[in-house]
Parts: sequence; structure tokens; C-alpha cells
Amino acid sequence: MITDDMNNRFTRRAAMQAIGAGTSLLPLSAQVLNAPPAPPAGVPEPKGPTTSTPEDRERRLQWWREARFGMFIHWGLYSVHGRHEWVMENEGIPIAEYEQGAKRFNPEPNAARAWAKLAKTAGMKYMVMTTKHHEGFCLFDSKLTNYTAPRTACGRDLVQEYVDAARAEGMRVGFYYSLMDWHHPDGALAATDEAARRRFVDYIHGQVRELCTNYGKVDILWYDVNWPLKPDTWEAVKLNTMVRKLQPDILINNRTGLPEDFTTPEQRIQASAEPWESCMTMNDSWGYQKADDNWKTSKNIVRNLIRCTRDNGNYLLNIGPKPDGSIPAESVNILTGVGRWMDTHAELIHAPVSVCKVKRGQFSDFIERGNKLYIMIQFWPGSEVSIGGLKTKAVSAKLYGSSTPVKFDQDDFRLRFTGLPATAPNPMISVLEVEFDAPPEQDNIGVRRNRKRGLVGV
Repeated sequence: MITDDMNNRFTRRAAMQAIGAGTSLLPLSAQVLNAPPAPPAGVPEPKGPTTSTPEDRERRLQWWREARFGMFIHWGLYSVHGRHEWVMENEGIPIAEYEQGAKRFNPEPNAARAWAKLAKTAGMKYMVMTTKHHEGFCLFDSKLTNYTAPRTACGRDLVQEYVDAARAEGMRVGFYYSLMDWHHPDGALAATDEAARRRFVDYIHGQVRELCTNYGKVDILWYDVNWPLKPDTWEAVKLNTMVRKLQPDILINNRTGLPEDFTTPEQRIQASAEPWESCMTMNDSWGYQKADDNWKTSKNIVRNLIRCTRDNGNYLLNIGPKPDGSIPAESVNILTGVGRWMDTHAELIHAPVSVCKVKRGQFSDFIERGNKLYIMIQFWPGSEVSIGGLKTKAVSAKLYGSSTPVKFDQDDFRLRFTGLPATAPNPMISVLEVEFDAPPEQDNIGVRRNRKRGLVGV
């Protein structure tokens, strides 16, 4: 995390969980520990980039802005326990006891092929996998520790299997890497002992170098939790400068404490003037949690994806594979349902969009592209659909994917579409495509303020 002020983080996370859209209640560890905190009131968010130029960032971001939708994969020894990725800390499991999980973590070869195929089915364009989570166990072949998948029961480089699978399906490749490490002997001492800090920072830098050297082109480096150090003591500028030298096209997130290329709101959708990516779970857990049955529906997922697209952000959606590498059936079913909608609507998500100035509807969300507004109707009201406060003149309308015009009338307060099907054309989310004479704008307060009022007592 960016700061170790636990009380402030809990207050913010609890508030965001109460008011944030597209979220569900999280385990305490996720509420308190898993996302960078907002800056204090009145303090602007840091602006990137830090170790590159703004022009180069825009060049590197071009594919990412159009990709829009990615798969996050949390997988490690915690999957063997099946009780959430924070099980080691939350249950106080001793190191020697937890290490025994490496003897039982021996997944089926090339399990990642099914992940990549599912990502493609769902309409995703990139993947980000945990190469090392907070537990310290490495899924890659590191020369700096024996606590790795290739040197324990598994005997294979699981990161290489993931990279090969992702590329086979045309996916961009991202690596998650936790700076915090509960296993390394200097992982906590580094905060108070300079010799320990030197050893730990060299270890972390060395592993990041391995990841950026041994697997060909890497598209995303997704750091997490910079406890117990700060950006200066992590030597984060030096670290990321090295990364950019090894991988000139890479995108780096903000979780070293440096702003870099994109921000990472977690378990909530929070638009930013900077490039941003909302990461979310499909239930309430990142790693495999066999008892967690609080699953989002396919419709929930599509609604979140639309909202991210509306505000020109990305959506990174997590799966937590089982110890053998298989994907929980619920995740498969949900993402297959998302894919059915994306089969006919992917162009709306992946094509470049403008930040939408129309945001308020009783049963809709919106995507804007030039003079066109796509009204994404989540709860189909019947043969009439109305949107209030549109200040721009509509010139044509049709159901998305159809050439048949839709009738409409418009006054200063309401744009009304009539003669629509009584039932939703798409059982998940139906779309009206409306063209205006200028980029669409909305003023609902103007409706409240200016429309003619009735008489008292009538």
C-alpha cells in the first residue's frame, strides 16, 4: 500500500464500500489492506508519469485504452488452503507450517490454457497473473530463492505456462508482483534495519529484473502493497527506470507509490483524470475461497464494464483458480454469459470513446462516441423509453445492430422513444443508438429548475 496508516485506510475503505457502485462487502483484509488510499481532502492526486514522458505514456497506452477489459488471476499456495489469499496472515499460520503447502501445490500442466480461452470467450483483451503474492511463494523460476514452483513439488515454471497460453489466444501479458513479502526474513525488518533494507530491496529489484528479462515482451507490470517501505526507500525510481529499459513498451501501475502510467481503484469504480483501471473480484475473494458463494451475475459484470467504458477506464476482473489450476464452475458460467453479450456488442466496448457527459438515467447507462450516444438499457421499461435533460438535438435513432429507425420526439426537458418492443431485445442489456447534431450533453438540474410548475392545491 501507499501508506501504513491503517486507521485512515479502514475509514476510507468502509466509506467507499458503503457508497461505491458495483461493489460488494469484502473480508476485513480486503477492506483495510488491498487498495491505495485516497489523498487527504484538498490534496490533488499525484500525476504521472514519473519515469517516462507524457508523450511516451500516451504511445504505450494506446492498445490498453482500446482493450478496456482484462482478466486478473490470483493463484498461489493460498489456493491449497481454499480460504482466501490472506489466509497466512489472517489466521496467523507459522512460516514452517505454511511452507508445507508447496508440497501439495502441483497443478495440472498448462492449466492456464483454459484461463486464456475463457478470457477470449468473455471478450477480454489482456491478462494479469500473480507471479508472487504477499505469501512470498514465486510461480516463476527465480535464482534468488528456492521458494518457487519450479523448485518444489510442481517442478514447473507456471509463469512461463501462463505467458505461452495468453499469447496463444492473442492476449496481452501482464505480471502482478507483490512488493510486500511475508516469507522473506527481511520483509518486515527492512523498515527499521538498514542492512535488512538493503538485502530486501536488492531481492525485490532482482526478481523484478528476472520477470522483465526471462519471458519476452511484458505488457503490464502490476505492483501491489509497498509495505513496509516508502517510494524512496524502495528506490522505486531506480526500480521502474530499470523496468522501462528492459521493457520499453510496458505499462506500470501506481502501487510503488509513484504515479506512473495508471491508477488502480479496487473493488469500486472510481473515474480519474489520469488513466485508470478498476479491479474487482467475481465474488468477495481474490484467491480461491471454496466457501465464498457471493457471486456477481453476468449482468452485474456487463454493467460494471459499461460504466468503466462510459468514463474511459478499464475493467480488470479476477478469477481465483483452484489448486489444480481449474477455474471454479461459477466463474466459467458467469464469464460465458458475459461473452454472449460481448459477441454482439464488443465494438461498443473496445472502440475509442469520449468521456460521456450524459450520466443520469432511470434504468440506463451511456457510452458516447462523437455525436452518438449509446443508451445501455439495463432494465427494459417497455414500448417507451425516455431520457431527461438532454440539451442536444437528436437527429436519428435505432436499436443497436438494426437498420430500422426508432420513432422519437423531443422537447426542452425530455427525449422520448416510442414504438419499441414490449420486451427487451437483449435479455441482458439492450442498446439504443442515437445520433445528435453535436456531442450530447445533459442538464437534469435544468429540468428541475425550469419546467413549468403546477398550482398549489391542484
